[in-house]
Amino acid sequence: MNQNYRLPDHNAERMRMMDTVRSEFHLDPALTECGRGKTYFIRTYGCQANVRDSETIAGILEEMGFLPASVMEEADVLLFNTCAVRKAAEEHVLGEIGSLKTLKRNDPDKLFALCGCMAQEESVVSQILRSYPQIDLLFGTHNLSRLPQLLSRAMKGERVVEVESEGSGSIVEGMPVQRTRSFKAFVNIMYGCDKFCTYCIVPYTRGKERSREMEYILEEIRGVKQAGGKEVTLLGQNVNAYGKDLGMQDGFTELLKRAAETGIERIRFYTSHPRDYSETTIDAMRDCLNIMPALHLPVQSGSDEILRKMNRGYTSGSFRTLYDRMKEKIPGITFTTDLIVGFPSETEAQFQETLDLAEYCRFDSAFTFVYSPREGTPAAKMEDTVSLSEKKDRLQRLNEVIGKHARANNEATVGKVLRVLCDGRSKKKEETFAGYSEENRLVNFTGEGIREGDIVDVRITEARSFSLFGEAVGIV
Repeated sequence: MNQNYRLPDHNAERMRMMDTVRSEFHLDPALTECGRGKTYFIRTYGCQANVRDSETIAGILEEMGFLPASVMEEADVLLFNTCAVRKAAEEHVLGEIGSLKTLKRNDPDKLFALCGCMAQEESVVSQILRSYPQIDLLFGTHNLSRLPQLLSRAMKGERVVEVESEGSGSIVEGMPVQRTRSFKAFVNIMYGCDKFCTYCIVPYTRGKERSREMEYILEEIRGVKQAGGKEVTLLGQNVNAYGKDLGMQDGFTELLKRAAETGIERIRFYTSHPRDYSETTIDAMRDCLNIMPALHLPVQSGSDEILRKMNRGYTSGSFRTLYDRMKEKIPGITFTTDLIVGFPSETEAQFQETLDLAEYCRFDSAFTFVYSPREGTPAAKMEDTVSLSEKKDRLQRLNEVIGKHARANNEATVGKVLRVLCDGRSKKKEETFAGYSEENRLVNFTGEGIREGDIVDVRITEARSFSLFGEAVGIV
């Protein structure tokens, strides 16, 4: 291994810089033609933050002269934008990049890059440098703005590795973007996380919490609206912490209100943390009609002891209180969550507390997972006393409860008219459209004269556990 490479340092990630370095993106004019006549392909894994990063990568590449390739095999530059939240996702990526050896052998001029959260993990970077020589460029979540310089070096034959965080305290504004859809947009409001939940790798791969200045965010939202966009989703690892590093007392609520004033038709946000959720945010969701009545609030467990071991900073009781306040003030709100089963030392009684919470909250849906140890996190050092068969049994039992309430909640919408933003034709049936209601319910529907990006009134005729079916009755 080349000793000149500086690897990520998870221990250093706990030493947070107090100040955030802010700058503007500028593409070196000498690099605007280096992609001329060449194509790129991006394979994206993981969360909305990764999708948004891939849109930025695409924007940078197209400013450099690259054009998108329709299939991976035809691309001159292939980028894997990776996720590190679960071990299974990592193994899938490593399997895919392993298969690139044949492509590289047949066409040595192809350039392969790996970026995203896996590129910020010490063990993964070492493994790639040691065992995956077909990867020409490796860069982390903190190095996105330097992609033009890094790619230029790789195109000249150098194996380029830039994954160190350098304090993980930077924000670069004005980076180009090639959005996946013109009518809905992801808008970053902050980066990183300071919570250090014991099972989570994100604070190590995404850096410290740092907020964009509000005017940059509002300018981006106004730009989406002026371009004909209907919906923005505000992104952050913990959006409720927005503005704390800028000295704002109630920053996220203030941002929500200012975003609503832009007149954009729909505002959503991901992801919230129960520890930071405020009463004023609930009030803003109630009072601003263009803030959608849907909340994703990961609880992870219903056991106070497991929540303590996870370092979540709240109790099952406080979560229920927050749930009750949301339902009282916004009766039609949909409520979704994340839940982990089989956390180290979880007993059957503690798992039953999670089932009890799921019964109480009657979630509209949930992302449910068997605990996945992440190397470098405190939980990975905890004794795991739960067998894999027991974990799978608990997951199945939890999913049965989630599915029961999800179906009942959906069935309650039959006969009602929901307002749906059309994403286009359904992937399964050409004559059917698909989109999401204001409450973020997936709706498949039929109708005439409907186009992608239309907001459509749909009368619901059938409900399943995690989707609805209906007929369009009008275009807004």
